[in-house]
Amino acid sequence: MASLSFTSVGKRFPDGTLALSRVDLEVRDGEFLVLVGPSGCGKSTLLRSAAGLETLSEGKIAIGGKDVTDLGPGDRDIAMVFQNYALYPHMDVYENMAFGLGQRKVPKDVIKQKVEEAARILDLMPYIRKRPGTLSGGQRQRVAMGRAIVRDPQCFLMDEPLSNLDAKLRVQMRAELKLLNARLGVTTLYVTHDQVEAMTMGDRVAVLRPVSDENESNLQQCANPRELYEKPVNLFVAGFIGSPAMNFFTVRPARNGETINCAIAGTDMVLPLTAAQEAARPFLAQWTDRDLILGVRPEAFLYPNPIAGGLKSKVLITEMTGADAYAFFDNPGTKNTGSLLSASRITARIDPRHLPKADEEIHIGVDMDRAHFFDPATGLALR
Repeated sequence: MASLSFTSVGKRFPDGTLALSRVDLEVRDGEFLVLVGPSGCGKSTLLRSAAGLETLSEGKIAIGGKDVTDLGPGDRDIAMVFQNYALYPHMDVYENMAFGLGQRKVPKDVIKQKVEEAARILDLMPYIRKRPGTLSGGQRQRVAMGRAIVRDPQCFLMDEPLSNLDAKLRVQMRAELKLLNARLGVTTLYVTHDQVEAMTMGDRVAVLRPVSDENESNLQQCANPRELYEKPVNLFVAGFIGSPAMNFFTVRPARNGETINCAIAGTDMVLPLTAAQEAARPFLAQWTDRDLILGVRPEAFLYPNPIAGGLKSKVLITEMTGADAYAFFDNPGTKNTGSLLSASRITARIDPRHLPKADEEIHIGVDMDRAHFFDPATGLALR
């Protein structure tokens, strides 16, 4: 086991595309760290750079404290698990798992011991002499994992290994991979575009975004899932992490006697703060009569509304998901402002027992204890 670190990493492709810029990140010894972000954010490029499959334009990569920036893939002591499994169809499970060890001239008795041990861990012994074409997607993915495990690498690198599986199997394999990581304790860097997958699997999650300027960094925030969700550092992280996504409004705080009301831009609707809520956000005193961005998670809406103030809007559609239900309605703050920072639709999580009907006009409150505020100029969270 070993840590994996990236220091001031940058990558520009020959066509001029800036894939990575100013990335500083450390995967701790034994940690399961997930890279997540939209297409083009550089997450796969960063993973491939760690594997030695991409050459950096600047910066360095170290494994276990050793600089491996200029080493080839075979000299880095890493194992990579690909999206498409990359199994040999003419070989059975045992031969696929043993192939890499055979190439390295490992004695046959050692190979047998390692392969059978990994097969038992992954519950593959019943299929040990079957070929990949006879296995399910989840079983093939476990074979690919077994091939990586037998090498006893310092690090696992996983490039969207669950994306080819159906939804039910993905959920099952997420749990299996986490249990496997806890058992093996191998440092793991995992790439996914699915932020739910990232949040459920990662000890920490690194959120990346595309950049076009070498003075910017792809890396927006790296933290444990709860901190990412509850304390996003900027609008990008707040909007990307969470499903359904955070809702945004342009608001203007104004003093109303002893309290502050946040008026929703372009409307006569206000979101009042109690004295305790204002005391917890002393920065609001500097923003009175100035626009800022308010972020509200779907579960922070209150309906039926038990407090003063709130939103009034007509329900567009509703969704039942079982334990939860969601109502979608127009964001009243976008009708007159045309703000690009405020999405034109709002999603609220509603108790299924009180689910409104489509076309019903509702009055919905906001739990301001759970509200997020952002600087509209910089996008940074206000604390």
